[in-house]
Formats: sequence, C-alpha cells, structure tokens
Amino acid sequence: MGALKDQLQADLTVAMKAQDELTRATLRMVLTAIGNEEVAGKEARALTDDEELKIVAREGKKRREAAEAFHAGGAQERAERELAEEKVIAAYLPLQLSDDELAAIVAEAVAETGASGPQGMGQVMKVVNPKVAGRAEGGRIAAAVKAALA
Repeated sequence: MGALKDQLQADLTVAMKAQDELTRATLRMVLTAIGNEEVAGKEARALTDDEELKIVAREGKKRREAAEAFHAGGAQERAERELAEEKVIAAYLPLQLSDDELAAIVAEAVAETGASGPQGMGQVMKVVNPKVAGRAEGGRIAAAVKAALA
C-alpha cells in the first residue's frame, strides 16, 4: 500500500470518529477509486505512489467538472457540495504550478527539444510531463505548450 493510500485511510478513521460527513464520504469515494484501479485488469496489484496521486487528481477534476455542470444547471446546492469535496481532495495533491512557472518549464522544454510549430507538440509534451507530474492538469499543460509553439 502506498503512502498516500495509508494517509487517506488514517484520515478516514479520524473523520469517522469526528463524525465529519463530508470528509468521510469524500475519502471513501477516493479510496474506492484507488481500490477499483488496484483490481482492474487480469490480476490485482499494488499501485505506486505516482499512480495513486494520478487517481486522486482525477477524482478532484471530476468534482470540479461536476460542480460546473451543476452550476450551469442551476443546482447550486449540489455544485457547492462538489466544490467542498474537491477542496478536501486538493489537500492530498501537491501544490499546483502557477501559470508563470508552467510557462517557464514549457519554454525550457521547447528550447531543449528545438521544436517549432504544432507538429512539435508531442516532443515538448514528452519532456514537460515528467517535470510537472501531478502539479498541473494535462489541459493546462497542453494549452501552455500550444501557446509556446504558436
């Protein structure tokens, strides 16, 4: 079991004892997603810390997108709940890169690869992704790379 999963389990126990319904429900949902990933495929396996982090980030993104959908649909109460869940999940994610920090990393990768134009996007993404793992969403990275190559 990875360190992140251990931390989630410990925090779930604390939330249960404190009768914190929001945190308890959110952590159970994240732990279920991790458990589902562990048993996906032909045989069960232990996930790496990096894989666990990606799952937690994915769950946070789901909450954010659901909140936007509920907000657009006029369900403010449900949107607020999703945002509150996303806030609980965000506590387990590394600090996100600012736009300036991301742009600097992308500029460095463009210089390193010598890529130019849209056809060089894949090369730059291969260099940038490991450097920003978990600290920026794929959409933000892709947008920054497109802007740098434009």
